[in-house]
Amino acid sequence: MHGLRRAAHQCHMEDFRRCWPWGGNPPIWRFMDQLFQLSAPLAGKRIVVAMSGGVDSSVVAALAARSGAETIGVTLQLYDHGTAVGRTGSCCAGQDIRDARAVADKLGIAHYVFDYESRFRESVMERFADEYLAGRTPIPCVRCNMGVKFTDLFALARDLGADCLATGHYVRRLEGPAGAELHRAVDPARDQSYFLFATTQDQLDYLRFPLGGMEKPAVREIAAELGLGVALKPDSQDICFVPDGDYAGIVRKLRPEADDQGEIVHVDGRVLGPHKGLIHYTVGQRRGLEIGGLAEPLYVVRLDAATRRVVVGPKAALAVRSARLEEINWIGGNFSGPLSAKVRSMSRPVPARLEGERLLFDSHEYGVAPGQAAVLYAGDRVLGGGWITETESAETAFA
Repeated sequence: MHGLRRAAHQCHMEDFRRCWPWGGNPPIWRFMDQLFQLSAPLAGKRIVVAMSGGVDSSVVAALAARSGAETIGVTLQLYDHGTAVGRTGSCCAGQDIRDARAVADKLGIAHYVFDYESRFRESVMERFADEYLAGRTPIPCVRCNMGVKFTDLFALARDLGADCLATGHYVRRLEGPAGAELHRAVDPARDQSYFLFATTQDQLDYLRFPLGGMEKPAVREIAAELGLGVALKPDSQDICFVPDGDYAGIVRKLRPEADDQGEIVHVDGRVLGPHKGLIHYTVGQRRGLEIGGLAEPLYVVRLDAATRRVVVGPKAALAVRSARLEEINWIGGNFSGPLSAKVRSMSRPVPARLEGERLLFDSHEYGVAPGQAAVLYAGDRVLGGGWITETESAETAFA
């Protein structure tokens, strides 16, 4: 079983010492207690697996079932828009729920579906629309993890008497000197730590992430070797409740007033023309401004919801020296050394320091947008993070 052996072989060397202390290239089944970080034997344990219907959570369910622990799959129905019902790769709706049930049947494990559509709409979708209207750039995936997926699912797993809640996220949970720590995944292309910065210490103590030390091809190989029908299923794309990637369309549906037009204004005060609604723009955007005849490229510098203005300027105007954070979550314990900050999911962490609620960058950072998250790291370890509420330009005070 090449995929299983490769998954075992891929365990990060740091994880060998701290989580999976085995050498060579043995079958992964022999080390399920280390994989789920539960004391052996697992025959008397109960593991709840969050099943979205994708290949990652399906493999986690398979690993849990093979461990000997009683395994229960749980899927949350979060939305049911017409076009999403039959769409695969969207997570927690329609075909994905049917796929999760089919995998559970194949594995011979219990599977439950809980309807959280109204909760999801209120705490994630409505907030998503309001953030866009306020001129911010939201990250609904983090809000979903903070509420429905971790807080509510955490409570469900507890009610079911589970010893842990396992998910298919690509992050690592390591046992440090002071308890469980959250670390980036071994595979940097799959790392999802940015979206999990709001995980609390209590949640981290209970959560398990078996795939954090694996690469995606090995996960797909395991699914294929076990005959899971989702082995070749495409990964989820974009935001789960936006079936076609049209964010503005969803915002318009929830908030019909979202298309209110306004002015595009240069940072020097010149009015350059009209825009079609704040929801169509984000900080750092260059394309789609529909203004021409200018000597230099212009970027969206900020969105002013009060005046419905899109403020644009040269790239230098995007330079930010610091950001103010709110809802800061800290899981770094007593850590006080150098840290780095990541202000976009696809960016690299950059050196910074946290002074109260103010995050100061060692060098100017570009494209920092209110509504996004600033996630703090010490090497691969996630220390926590917060939501960006406002930024300080390299040339001006907080704006």
